[in-house]
Amino acid sequence: MQMTNNLIDIEVIYIKVQLKPVTRENWEEAMRLSVKNGQTNFVPSVAVSLAKVYIKPDGDSVEYIPFAIYDNEQMVGFIMHAYEENTTDMYWINGFIVDNKYQRRGFGKAALNEMVQWIVNRFDICKEIRLTVHKENINARHLYEQFGFLITGEVYDDEDVMYLPIK
Repeated sequence: MQMTNNLIDIEVIYIKVQLKPVTRENWEEAMRLSVKNGQTNFVPSVAVSLAKVYIKPDGDSVEYIPFAIYDNEQMVGFIMHAYEENTTDMYWINGFIVDNKYQRRGFGKAALNEMVQWIVNRFDICKEIRLTVHKENINARHLYEQFGFLITGEVYDDEDVMYLPIK
């Protein structure tokens, strides 16, 4: 960091992650992902998220696409997209976790950015992306608010619903 004329020059390093579908080749590794002990009530396990793909608890019209989050070849997290085709506001981010060993390194922000871009690029009618956040998950709420997500005032499964308007 350098001071020049009362200005601070800060080198910003952007983390780049890849979202890769969870498949029969990597699902077991995904199942080993875990959050810190105090975070287990905030997000479902990867096993629960993967079960939703088959069980479809939100109805037969909702599709689920699970992704592993990679830093190069290292799996660092999990995120899932759930959507209802031909709608403008039924695009959800679910089951988002960064493994406890990789938290506080920028992977969450990078993965959220990749997921939002993936949704926007794939679904041109999408007008908003939604997610839920546990009331006590201050770090996640802060991340989402920094990214531009807003509180809807709705509650789903005891969690606050947030949305990101897409222009």
